[in-house]
Amino acid sequence: MTLETTRLREQAEQIASGLPPLLVAADRLASLVSLGVHGRRKSGMGETFWQFRRFQAEDASSAIDWRQSAKSQHLFVRERELEAAEAVWLWCDSSPGMRFKSEFASVTKIDRASVLSLALCALLVRGGERIALYGDGRTPSSGRVALHRIAHEMLESAPSDDTLPPDAPISKNSQFVWFSDFLSPLGEIETTLRRLARAGASGHLVHIVDPAEEDFPFQGRTRFESPAGRQSEIFGRAETLQSAYRARFRAHTETLRDLTRRLGWNYLAHRTDKRPETALAALFAELGGAEAKMRIA
Repeated sequence: MTLETTRLREQAEQIASGLPPLLVAADRLASLVSLGVHGRRKSGMGETFWQFRRFQAEDASSAIDWRQSAKSQHLFVRERELEAAEAVWLWCDSSPGMRFKSEFASVTKIDRASVLSLALCALLVRGGERIALYGDGRTPSSGRVALHRIAHEMLESAPSDDTLPPDAPISKNSQFVWFSDFLSPLGEIETTLRRLARAGASGHLVHIVDPAEEDFPFQGRTRFESPAGRQSEIFGRAETLQSAYRARFRAHTETLRDLTRRLGWNYLAHRTDKRPETALAALFAELGGAEAKMRIA
């Protein structure tokens, strides 16, 4: 074994040593979602054979596959797979606010977002889709190599103060999945959504919420700090704020949901005290995997 080979192996082992916890968690989560027979694949114009189906009255006679039909008493049509120039781009908010975890949740918001995004990548890779992290300068690619690279980049990325995706290139006819707590001003979120839509992307917002952020279960003398720890304030009777806080949080969420739908995007809310596989199955179905089903192990 040459010195170069030894060096490369050591580098590979060092890189891989940080991946198993995140990849194992993501693969385990992805395994709880069944893709059905064809995942996100659909019939349409293309050259690749997809499946045989029974002949229907509206089908042209030229579409009949006579060789397959001769094997039974029914007529069959050969369907081809829809070929669309589509990729899935992902972006996870890694700002300080995403590092929050209350006593009512078992994970931070960034941990849940990371596992969900990587599990989604695992499902997409299994279906032959191309994936990419938005803003990292790489073009979408497929396969386990792409999955491992994205996991590595997510682990190596430093926390950022940016709560919004950067202004970076994105391929047309692609789908964009944005994981965040969406506590940024709604005007800034709308500007970002419209920019991505103008670039030709359709999208999905995954709103990650800690239960304390929605329920505001605090009572008595409570000290609240900003995510970066630069500001703090003490309230003697926190419970007196509960009603007003809940109303404001609900209004923010409803406005975000309405804005998303007006632009033709999808919105999904997920609390970190809920089962992640439920959110993953719903997200994959929204991406086009209509046959996706949750399978509880």
